Amino acid sequence: MPYFVYVLKSESDGSSYVGHTSNLDKRLFEHNNGKSLSTRKKRPWRLIYQEEFLTRSEAILREHHFKSIQGRLELKAKGIL
Repeated sequence: MPYFVYVLKSESDGSSYVGHTSNLDKRLFEHNNGKSLSTRKKRPWRLIYQEEFLTRSEAILREHHFKSIQGRLELKAKGIL
């Protein structure tokens, strides 16, 4: 089963959110329907970037990287943020 690291952008205030999941469509639905406490106040969300991994541990490592200063700078350099 593939795992995904994804970046969302809030269409209400322009902020971003990074997460990981095995079901990207379901997770985006959850973010946009208030099922996630950390994102419900900034709805709606739009998927702006994703990467696919073979294992959950790889996805988690990449998610943690994107949440770091270096990872944020990498996303900005790629024009994602």
